[in-house]
Amino acid sequence: MTALEIIAKHKIVAIVRLDDLSIARALTTALTEGGIRAIEFTLTNSDAVDTIAEIRQRVDDTVAIGAGSVISAEQVWAVADAGAQFVVSPVWKRDVNGACTEAGLPFMPGAFTPTEILRAWEWGASAVKVFPANHLGTRYIKDVLAPLPHLRLMPTGGVSLDNMREHLDNGAFALGVGSSLINNEAVADRDWDRLRANARCYVDRLS
Repeated sequence: MTALEIIAKHKIVAIVRLDDLSIARALTTALTEGGIRAIEFTLTNSDAVDTIAEIRQRVDDTVAIGAGSVISAEQVWAVADAGAQFVVSPVWKRDVNGACTEAGLPFMPGAFTPTEILRAWEWGASAVKVFPANHLGTRYIKDVLAPLPHLRLMPTGGVSLDNMREHLDNGAFALGVGSSLINNEAVADRDWDRLRANARCYVDRLS
């Protein structure tokens, strides 16, 4: 199963944006034991590339590991060499799009307006990260898809247990979920049981 197929099937991309990635192995174990099957490590942490390489060696082929906050072609090649299976960006950039195409990596760029979303899709995005979704409301996905039903949209920003079902019912292809899933307090306390349980809550809400 490809990374995009894993995301399409399991619907949740867990976004790991942390200052300290020394706990990445334990965090990944908690998330995957809770049922999460796609995890994005953002390049806002300088250790993310090495972390991706390490985690890719420790998960099986039912789990997709990707890179987030990618904003340059050089970063695409770095994460490709590390074994990343998909690339997410807060914006669409031609050079990043081109590098992902050349590297054979699914690319999920960020876009906000229908014009931005369609442009990203027509340039070959595998799915479009609708960001920041917390300013748009869950119906926005349905409104965009009404005239553009062929798009794959992944709302990100403000997605939570309370609204995730609405996003999916309105046609979202998948969901980017960050701090509401990976609770900062639980991470600071190394409370892996709590993080595992939280992951399970999200997975259970899909059914």
